[in-house]
This record gives sequence, C-alpha cells and structure tokens, in this order.
Amino acid sequence: MVAAMSEWLTWQIVDSAFPTGAFAHSSGLESAWQHGEVRDSAELHAFVRGALLQTGYGVLPLLNAAYRTPERFEELDARADTFLLNTVANRASRIQGRSLLMTTSRVWPSAALTDASQRVANTCAHVAPLSGLLFGIVGPSLVTAQMVCLFANVRLVLAAAVRLGIVGAYEAQRLQAECGPWLDEVLDRCGALTDEALAQTMPIADILQARHDQLYSRLFQS
Repeated sequence: MVAAMSEWLTWQIVDSAFPTGAFAHSSGLESAWQHGEVRDSAELHAFVRGALLQTGYGVLPLLNAAYRTPERFEELDARADTFLLNTVANRASRIQGRSLLMTTSRVWPSAALTDASQRVANTCAHVAPLSGLLFGIVGPSLVTAQMVCLFANVRLVLAAAVRLGIVGAYEAQRLQAECGPWLDEVLDRCGALTDEALAQTMPIADILQARHDQLYSRLFQS
C-alpha cells in the first residue's frame, strides 16, 4: 500500500495543476528568444537539451545533498545563493522555493513540514536544496525526486515555448516525448552527484537570462 501511495503521490506532484509557481517562469527562454538565440524548433531543441543538462549539474547536486543530509539545509541554501550569481535566476529560485514550501505545507500538513517551514523562514529558500528537504519529508524516493525535478524543468521550458509562440502545442509534445533518452542520460550522469559537483554548464543562457529584466516586454518573471 505504501508503494501505491508513493506512486500516486508522484503523479500529483508532476501534475501541471500542482501549484508551485513554475508557470510564471521560462528558465531564461524568453530572453533567449527575444535576443534571437532561439528562433525555431531546431534551436529550441538545443536549448531544452542544454537546460536539462544545467538542471542535472546545477540543481540535482543540491537536491541530492539536502535529501540525504537534511541537517545541512542551511549550509546548502547558502551555497545555492552563492552559486546563483545571475540576479534573475537567484530571484526565481527563491520565489519557486517558497511557493513549493507553501504548497507542500498546505497539501500535506504535518509536524515535520511545520518544523521545516520554521527552519526555512530565515533562509533564502532556494528551490534546489528546498526540494530535497521537502521531498525527503513528503515521501518520494530520491530517484523519484530527481525524475520529478528533471521532468518538471523540461515541461516548464516547453510550456513557455508554446506561450511565446516558438512552437505549437503538438510540436512541444513531440519534443517532450523525444526527451525520454535525454532525461535518462542526465539522470544516469548526475543522479549520484554531491554538492561538491555543482557546476554551470550553460553560461551563455545564464547571461541572457540575466538580461530578462531589461526586456521591453515580458510574459514571464524569468
């Protein structure tokens, strides 16, 4: 019964109706599009693959460490803050982290989540280490938590691509289906990484995202 509940829990977390605030973000795609770096489906493919690898090296190490050693959360949150030099990405990480905390606390109220909320209150609440801390409390296995993180990142970028008009809904879903091998590859490569392996693998996209606040018009917060 526990395994069945865990599987249903996973479906709930990855459902687009689960309110984490990610819908308001594009992971830098909007800025890349307006700067002419992502103009069509082929360039979107490359951006998605790059964003997925960046999630593997820039998010999973912190998620893994916080899941395995929750007592280190404050240290890992500070490391995330130092790592995210890009102001836009740093702000987005804080917003999404607090949205995730609020949602999990309301959906699965418990003493453990109340304690976590108190711990997080005086931190930056960056989404990567906070995801590890919260998923460790809520119940998905570490591998499941990693898969949720990677899948959600791909879906976020593709949903933004549709709203920006870069591709249509059918093309986005076709690309989502093609991402299976990429997801497996990144999960295999980054699933065991510790916070010592934290790395920036997409520096140009990071620079473009940093210019998001200077865009003339914006649909997304990042």
